[in-house]
Amino acid sequence: MAIYDKPTKTLMLEFVQQCLKQGQIFEKNEAVAWFAKNYPNIRPTTVQQHVEGMAVNSSARKHHPSIKPGSEHDLFFKVGPGKFRLWNQLSDPAPIYKGQLIGGVSDVSVTPVDEAEELTEASPTFAFERDLQNYLSKNLAVLESGLTLYQDEELTGIEFPVGSRFIDILAVDRNGDFVVIELKVSRGHDRAIGQLLAYMGWVQKDLAGTKKVRGIVVANAFTEDFRLAASRILDISLFEYDISFTLRRISQ
Repeated sequence: MAIYDKPTKTLMLEFVQQCLKQGQIFEKNEAVAWFAKNYPNIRPTTVQQHVEGMAVNSSARKHHPSIKPGSEHDLFFKVGPGKFRLWNQLSDPAPIYKGQLIGGVSDVSVTPVDEAEELTEASPTFAFERDLQNYLSKNLAVLESGLTLYQDEELTGIEFPVGSRFIDILAVDRNGDFVVIELKVSRGHDRAIGQLLAYMGWVQKDLAGTKKVRGIVVANAFTEDFRLAASRILDISLFEYDISFTLRRISQ
């Protein structure tokens, strides 16, 4: 629900009209500063998420069904990490929407995903982190009963922007506390603990307020170093996943 009489995506047009010219490159914090001055009740994270979602070539768009033709979201073009300009309909690639494949020159905005480090018949894994992400975002109950995707106006907690990086899934538990979920398509290494703690700290500082923040890491397997590191942190839980399927004959 919009805080003001217009949603953030519509108010973003005012920012454009007052602050931007065609071809001018800007960063998210410029939009955040403008909203803080003109619409202070809108959270900085909401502004950041809308800038990302309103970039026609941002990979974050593919998770949001509300972003579709005619929805006022086709406004910016992402030129690099955290950097944007106005979308030029004549020379830039067409916008991407949920369900479309991302390819060609528009891939400049796509956050790389880690391909599986080990793919064997004995230990099948998801080929890409986004497959695991898509599954869990629709089935958060397999991790914890009452867990739901974070919702911010029309946008959700999938690939939630944290500065120039993204949380794989940002969720809320049954108590309204925040859960940062990081996905590792193959093995979880101890260096990912630092990344997760940084995300948790950002959410606590800039979003959660008095609510608690904890973390979940999902991986096909964890190194011993990762397990030892995580065991020292009370607010982090680890989950390992397996993939299995059966075949059923339907014809000769």
